Amino acid sequence: MWQVYFKELTELLRDKKTLIFVILLPILIFPVLFGIVGLVMATTTSKAMEQQHRYVIINEQQAPEFAEALFYHKNFKKVDTTLSTEQELVAAIRNNEFDVALVIPADFASRKAAVQQTEWQLIYNRSSQLDFMYNYFDDMLSSYTAELQRATLSQLGVDPANLNAIIKPVQLSRVNTAEQRENLGESMGAILAYALVLLCLTGAMYPAVDMGAGEKERGTLETLLICPVSRTAIVLGKFLTVLTTALMTALITVVSLGVWGAIISAFADLSKVSEALASITVLDLVLMFSLLLPTAAIFASLLLAISIYARTFKEAQNYMSPLTILVIVPLMVAMAPGMELSVTTALIPLTNIALAIKELLKGTADYGLLALIFASTTALACALIAFCVHWFQQEKVLFR
Repeated sequence: MWQVYFKELTELLRDKKTLIFVILLPILIFPVLFGIVGLVMATTTSKAMEQQHRYVIINEQQAPEFAEALFYHKNFKKVDTTLSTEQELVAAIRNNEFDVALVIPADFASRKAAVQQTEWQLIYNRSSQLDFMYNYFDDMLSSYTAELQRATLSQLGVDPANLNAIIKPVQLSRVNTAEQRENLGESMGAILAYALVLLCLTGAMYPAVDMGAGEKERGTLETLLICPVSRTAIVLGKFLTVLTTALMTALITVVSLGVWGAIISAFADLSKVSEALASITVLDLVLMFSLLLPTAAIFASLLLAISIYARTFKEAQNYMSPLTILVIVPLMVAMAPGMELSVTTALIPLTNIALAIKELLKGTADYGLLALIFASTTALACALIAFCVHWFQQEKVLFR
């Protein structure tokens, strides 16, 4: 088994494609991609916050104070129009004549004087995910409404000293008991687990294809089978090689991200994040790696079984493509709001790993549940390894 393992590992290290997928991509490509995505998102958000929106306001004379505040707001530019109906305003926005229309009722001033509630209408395109425009209007309207409340209460003879208590009788202050590490783990834990598990899958995919379907195409599988080594030893040697590349891909990526993070920290103030990361102990890291070990074994055995069954390299890749989707779905479930680690979720494959890594990052992991996850994942991995060994014994599979 070990002879086959070292032989396959040596061949992979001589293969340029393997070096690219297992070493170069984790060290350079993935961190650069993450950096580019983060830069694009930050740039897009910054542009959206600084964007100047063209607006029209109908019946602005009914609320001159609000119209004046809107006119001097840095994110809005007034546009004159003769349109007045909702249908006309909607059509004009769709034709890009302006971005937003605010309709104030024609009787707003009289209803305000009579202390009656009125409804304003904001017409704009809500398809953008970065809906800063509504937030600007909401903030301005909240301030304007508060002033109206004060004026109305004063008009009704309420003592100005009691205005704050009447407008907002209860002031709520929030005290967060969560530590910085818990906040970081809650926001980033599931994402990190998502990345690590997918890296284990991608790190195992190419070597598995090469050692199964690739050997069939090259005609070297028959040569290997006539060697004085049992088929069980052959498949276990190949399995260990795929497992090694899967774990190495995840490990190299984590180390690379850590190095890039340290470089970025030298130029940016990430003291709070660094403080939170510093509280993660060696035991937490060992437990994360321990959970990834049977997970990588599951991927290695599945991918190797698929590769052994496939006739060609391309056929193996076609079979493995749906597996990526099957892996992503339970990882996405772990990101859902309210998903917590429990006895039930600890038995859901892959979802349990993602939740466990998140709890370890938060520092709130239940070691009993971690043991249950490790045991169930290891049992599944052993069953799949046994299946892979059995699969390799079948002549109809090897020589399709």
